[in-house]
Amino acid sequence: MVSIKTVAVLGGTGNLGPAIVTELVSAGFSVTGVTREGSTNSTPKYPDGLPVQRVDFGSFDALKTVFDGQDAVVSVVGFPGLAGQKLAIDAAIAAGVKRFIPSEFGVNTQKARGTTIGNLLAVKIGVTDYLAEKAEANPGFTWTALTTGHFFDWALENGYYGIDLKAKTAVIVDAGNEKAHSSNLAQIGRSVAGILKHPDETANKYLGTASFNAAQNEVIALVEELAGIKLTVESVKSADLHKTGQEKLAAGDPRAFSDFLKEFAFAEGKGNAISEEESANALVGVPYESLRDTVTAWLKKAGLI
Repeated sequence: MVSIKTVAVLGGTGNLGPAIVTELVSAGFSVTGVTREGSTNSTPKYPDGLPVQRVDFGSFDALKTVFDGQDAVVSVVGFPGLAGQKLAIDAAIAAGVKRFIPSEFGVNTQKARGTTIGNLLAVKIGVTDYLAEKAEANPGFTWTALTTGHFFDWALENGYYGIDLKAKTAVIVDAGNEKAHSSNLAQIGRSVAGILKHPDETANKYLGTASFNAAQNEVIALVEELAGIKLTVESVKSADLHKTGQEKLAAGDPRAFSDFLKEFAFAEGKGNAISEEESANALVGVPYESLRDTVTAWLKKAGLI
């Protein structure tokens, strides 16, 4: 039976990393932050006293040294660092790491294989495939990839769900009724901790967890009810999002990803919500959350209730 006690978090100074670190520490793991040497990001969002190592992510020897003594590595590197995870995987294997969790999260890349957004995320798919190959060739080394859908609370605050509280407007995709796979940041952290607390059951698997599945119209209805306001709602066709995304892609505009992501999540009939049969919430011991409570917390933070 595998036991995991020590965890290195690779990257982790962005939007998601601090939530994962906080939940790992709360779950009783001994956590070390591993940040890129020369990074301009600081680590004030980490719990006080958390050890942080700054290393060259392009150095096998440096990564192996920092991974020595670690039972698991959780990668939360951003898009520019995704391809470099293969070197980190090799270093983790050499250091005797038992479990590697790649920077997957977000979109279910297994469902997205062959789609436009799947092609944009091909590097993530390649990393997952690489992990499977390495685990087969190296007994004792295992992996778990985790898809979580939208970073819901972050998406609300950053306008991704199309709701502008100040302007009292909302933009929906198609009819706005398509349920989207969604997870709050802390829930993602709890899911990662749950994977490592159940290492045997989660070994060498691609898993999905969620806070809930949320349709844009459900969120709009809750905002209107709880804040006592009326939003002016406009609709954009998913086909138009795809066309605009293709034009941006052809022009080398990285904002194309946002258009394809909205299409993938919200286009009518896409069916990319996570079902209870697919969900690993029960497997990793993470209960679902309340959409109402999450929207309530957002509105309170905005000073509307």
